[in-house]
This record gives sequence, C-alpha cells and structure tokens, in this order.
Amino acid sequence: MTSTAPEARQGQDAGEQHGPEPTSWQQRLRRFGHFPRPGIGLRERLIPPYTRPGGQLWAVLAVPPPVADRLVRWSAWGGPLLVAAVAGVLRFWNLGSPHAVIFDETYYAKDSWALIQQGYEGSWPKDVDKLILNDPSQVPVPTDPGYVVHPPVGKWIIGIGEQLFGFTPFGWRFMVAVLGTLSVLMLCRIGRRLFRSTFLGCLAGALLAVDGLHFVMSRTALLDLVLMFFVLASFGCLLIDRDWARRRLAAALPVDEDGVLRPDAGVAEGLRLGWRPWRIAAGISLGLAFATKWNGLYIMVAFGLMTVLWDVGARRTAGAVQPYKAVLKRDLVPAFVSTVPVAVFTYLVSWTGWIIHDDPDRHGYYRDWAATDGKGGNWTWLPDWLRSLWHYENQVYEFHVNLTSGHTYQSNPWSWIVLGRPVSYFYEEQNGCAQSSTGKCAREVLALGTPLLWWAACFALLYVLWRWFFRRDWRAGAIACGVAAGWVPWFLYQERTIFLFYAVVFVPFLCLAVAMMIGAMLGPAAGTGEKHELGLAKGDPSGERRRTVGAVAAGVLVLLIVWNFIYFWPLYTGTSIPEDSWRDRMWLDTWI
Repeated sequence: MTSTAPEARQGQDAGEQHGPEPTSWQQRLRRFGHFPRPGIGLRERLIPPYTRPGGQLWAVLAVPPPVADRLVRWSAWGGPLLVAAVAGVLRFWNLGSPHAVIFDETYYAKDSWALIQQGYEGSWPKDVDKLILNDPSQVPVPTDPGYVVHPPVGKWIIGIGEQLFGFTPFGWRFMVAVLGTLSVLMLCRIGRRLFRSTFLGCLAGALLAVDGLHFVMSRTALLDLVLMFFVLASFGCLLIDRDWARRRLAAALPVDEDGVLRPDAGVAEGLRLGWRPWRIAAGISLGLAFATKWNGLYIMVAFGLMTVLWDVGARRTAGAVQPYKAVLKRDLVPAFVSTVPVAVFTYLVSWTGWIIHDDPDRHGYYRDWAATDGKGGNWTWLPDWLRSLWHYENQVYEFHVNLTSGHTYQSNPWSWIVLGRPVSYFYEEQNGCAQSSTGKCAREVLALGTPLLWWAACFALLYVLWRWFFRRDWRAGAIACGVAAGWVPWFLYQERTIFLFYAVVFVPFLCLAVAMMIGAMLGPAAGTGEKHELGLAKGDPSGERRRTVGAVAAGVLVLLIVWNFIYFWPLYTGTSIPEDSWRDRMWLDTWI
C-alpha cells in the first residue's frame, strides 16, 4: 500500500534531530498534540522524497516489478492528466447552456468582445443582450468609451474564446472552462509536490473537479475563476522555487566520510542562491492575478511573506545559527525584486490596449484625462498615459470601497465557509411540467459549492491549523496562507456589497486541506517502517486496524462528496427538473 499520510514522510523545516527516547514529560505532552519528531536525515529534510507504493500492493495485483516501476513513473503525470481530463469533460459538456447572458456575464462578455475588437471597452446600450443572443453580427461594437472597474487581463482572456468561437455563450465561456480544467491539473501536481504523494495530489485535484462553485465558475464568463487560476499558478511556482532553493543548499553542504550530509553554518548563512527563475514566474502570475481583479494584491503580499519564511526554514535546517539575519542579507532583496517589480510591470503591460489607443475620437475611458481635466500640477513630467491611468485607478478605488448598494444575493464573508448565501446566476420557471405536483419545472444555475466538501473543509481547516501551530508543519501553514489570503481581506470590507462566489479564489486550498486531513485519516502504510504520529509502529496489529478504519472512513467521505456533486448537478448546469426536486435541493432557506 502507499504511505499516504502527509505527516508520515516529511519532517519539519526547523531543527529535527535524531534524539533519545521521549522522557516522561514528553509522554505527558502527547495528550496536548506533541509527538517526538521522527529521525530523518538532513538531505531528506531539505528535499523530502516522494512516497512509492510498497511491494505488497504490486504482489496482490500480480504486477511484475519492472512494470510496477513504469506505472509509478507514469502516474506522476498520468494520474493528474486523467483527473484533469474528467474535469474537462464535465466542464465542456453542453457549455453553451443556458443560452443566455447570466448574471455578470452582461458586463464581462461585452467588455471582452470590445477589447478584442478595438482594444478598449465600449459603452454598450441597455437591453442589448437579447440582440446579441439572437444575432451578434447585427450588433456593432460601440466606440464611445465605457467606464469599467476591473483591470483588463480577465477580459482579454474571455475575449480570446469569443474571437475563436464567436460572440456567443459558448464563445465567452470557452477560455474560462479551459482555465478551470487546467487549474485541476495544476492542483494535482501542486498537491503531489506539497505532500510528496501522487495519490494525495490527485485526490486534491479530484475534489476540485467535483466542487460545485469551481464547476459553475468554470462555466461562466466572470473574472473570479481567472483570478483563481493565476493565484494557484503563482503558488505552484513558489512551491517549485522552494524545492529548487533547497536543492541548491543541499548541493553546497558538506558530506562526511560516511557519505552523510551535514549542516554547516557558514554555507547556510553565506550561500547566495542566485538566479531563481520560478520566483520570477510567480511574479508574472501574481501580476496577472491583480491585473484581473485588485484583490490579487493582498495575495501577493501574503505569498511574499510565505516564501521569505520558507527561506528562513531552509537556511535554519541547513545549519544557520541566525537564519532571519541570513535571509535578510542574502534573500530578501532578490525576493522582492523578482516578484513585486515584475508583478507591477506585468500589470502595466496588461493596459497596453488602453494606452496605445489615444485617438481623440476613439479611446478608452479617462485616456485623455491628463490632456484635458488633468492639465497642470506637479506631475506633468510623467507621461500623459501614466497620469491618466493613475487618475482612473483612483476613481475605480473610490467606486469599490463605496459600493454599498444592497443586492439580493450579497453575503457576509463569515458565512462563506458554510455556504450561507449562494448566488443564483440564472433561474427559469417552466409551466406544464407533468412530473411535478405543482405542474412546474425549474432551471437554475446556482453558484453553490458542493456542500459536503465545504462542510468537511471546515474540519479540515481546524486540522490544518492544529498541524501548523502544534507540529510546525510548513505544508499546513502554506495551505492556511492560501485560504487566508483569499478570504481574510474581505472582512475589511464587510459594509461593501460582496458575494459568496468571490471565495472561488481559495477553493483549491480548501481541497488541499481536505486531502491533507484524508491523508491523516489513512495513516502510513504497513511495512514502511515509519511510526505514525499516534505511535503505531511497524507490525502493530492496532496500527493495521487503525489504518483499515481510516481507509474506510476516508473512502466513504470521498464517495459522499462525489455523490453530493452528482445530486446537485441539475443546479450547477441549469438542467430542467420538477419544482419538487428543486425544493428538495434547497437544504437551507437562505439558498432560495
């Protein structure tokens, strides 16, 4: 069997050592969550190995060792690709339905089409949606500038699908579905690298594939799924950079006469890690994130702090006596330069279409502000386009912070994690439905996370926080950081009109949290020679029983989540069902 518990293999960042048997006071601390760290070599602590299925599994399946090795190598990419393929089939199935402009597609689909056609957003007439659905070729793109309140990257991406497949529901949803599918693939690979387990990585991706909120957002032309994609991509780049930096440290550390890697304070504190391309890639991804929606800025700050702490942990593990000082001298400036300026430059480049269209008769909103209303002042030495853009950004910021008009589906961020108030994107009542006692059928697209997955994630987050605080597990801290970066900033704007679907940004991290919890439920494989955190050693019958019970519980939980997704499928896809069946799915009054 595979050793799937995330804590079974990987040590912590700070100070693990081979030590004596726990003393009596250490034994007493077990009741508060403390357990002695396993004796793991320095190389394994810097670069933890990936778990591999044990020989017992292949013996049961009658698979020869050479074939088993090939299957293990294939599964590293084959497993994630298979999960992503399933997610893609689900997301692209009948993507053009409903044939309607649903919820905020009325803004982004049209703005994206204008961007692709003329480089800036236009001011569309009211009630033009029906004309677009009937015959988009008869609807001209308005040349008058339109006032938009989000940066352009997400709309450029939506516009690519429109350019490929036309100004239709399928066209404006196509690229969002592509990014939704690719995000499942990314999460599989990210989870594999994070947990050092192909199984847990694919499990995290599979959970994302069957999350209702991610699914609905992958089939709707809104910006939040695009933002989520770039946030997840930046997290993955930083994770690769973390392994890359640790390999550099391990390669520089001395090896004793027995071939054992030894810590060295001089190397750990003095080594310059040099060119870090994956950190630059993370900077580009973060720039694209906040060039889609501004809340990407909060995520950039959170991820920046996280990766600096990762560097501290790496240098401490390698033997640094003053790891914070070493990071301050060797890593902090390069980390800043390779992310923040890169992200800002990426953001500015995203406005190219708005910048270059400076014709007096055809230009974007506020593009001529510096040459008209903004003449004079102390900043005239700056280019007109930059001063106009800065003014535009100030106006947009004022709009966002003062957006307090009520909405039927607005919700407080406190209620998001329990799915207190989902958003109905589309609803249609149909009369003459023979299957319903009321004689009516209902079609709805409801932006609702898979309830059992989200409610399980509530417990998973508590487990993750416990792992972080009491076990100093960096993986738990990384997951908590991803959730907090996407969720906590909204608590600063509780008077603002905000919605549950903003939470799609941190859904991948909820799936990682649930996968980590399931890994703990499974425990380590028998015969690996590893001790589980509960003290169950190799060959212990109680350990076998515990693993069996854990496997059954984990399997039941995953199957229930999948069943829950299937049960709510009609509400995610706008499938017509009897009104009685629709009401059966309204588990909470606030979902109506």
